[in-house]
Amino acid sequence: MRWKLLRRRLSVSAPRVTVRSRLPWPIRWLVLALMMGGSAAVAVWTYEYGREIAGLGRDAGTELRLLREELERLREEHQRAVSVANAADSLLTASRTAQEALAARVKVLEVENLALTRDIGFLEKMMPAPTDNRPLSVRGLQLQADGPQRLRYQALLMQALGQPAGLKGRYDLVLVGSSDGKPWSQTVSRPNQTIDIRQYLRLDGVVEYPSGVSVRQVELRVLDADGRLLVAETARL
Repeated sequence: MRWKLLRRRLSVSAPRVTVRSRLPWPIRWLVLALMMGGSAAVAVWTYEYGREIAGLGRDAGTELRLLREELERLREEHQRAVSVANAADSLLTASRTAQEALAARVKVLEVENLALTRDIGFLEKMMPAPTDNRPLSVRGLQLQADGPQRLRYQALLMQALGQPAGLKGRYDLVLVGSSDGKPWSQTVSRPNQTIDIRQYLRLDGVVEYPSGVSVRQVELRVLDADGRLLVAETARL
C-alpha cells in the first residue's frame, strides 16, 4: 500500500489528449465528389476502350441491324428461287408425261389407221362394183330398235373408184309406217346430218318417231351440196 502511494507521488499525472483533423465539411464533400467523378470517368473510359478493342464502335448497332436485314432479304430471295424452281420442275415433268402419252396415242392411232386402211382395201376388192355410173353407193344399211319410239341406223357410204375425194352434202331419213291404221311417213332432215366423204364414210345415229306410230321401213337418201339426189337405199324392220 505504501509502495503504491509512493509511486503515485513520484510519477507525473497528465490527462489523455486525442488529435483530430479539423477540415471544414464543404472541403470534405468536394474531395469525395472528385473521387467519385474520377472513378466514373475511369469506368467510362475503360468501357469505351474495351468496345474499340473489340471492334464495336458507335455504329456497330446500326451495322448489325443492316446486316440482319440483308440476311433476311437473301433468305426470302432464296425461298422464292426454290419455289420457282420447284414449280418449273413440276411443269416440266407434267409436260414430259403428257408428251409421252400423246406420242404413245399417236403410235396406236397410226397402227389402227393402217389396219383400217387395209381392211377397207380388202372390202373394196371383195364387194362387187356398181353396175351404174353413180359416184356413190350405200352398203349395209341396218336398223335396230333402241328404245320406245327410237331407231338406230348404220350404213357405209362408199365412193366409186376413180371419183375425186372430198364429196360433200347431206342425207335425209324417210320413215314409213302406219298410225291408227292409216299410212304414215316422216322425213327427218337435221343440221347435223352432213357428209364429207373421202372414199368412205360410216353413218351411225338414232332417229325418233311419235308415239302410236309403227315404223315398217326407213329410206336413206344422200344428196350433194346442191340438194341433188345421189343415191337412196331402203331397209325394212
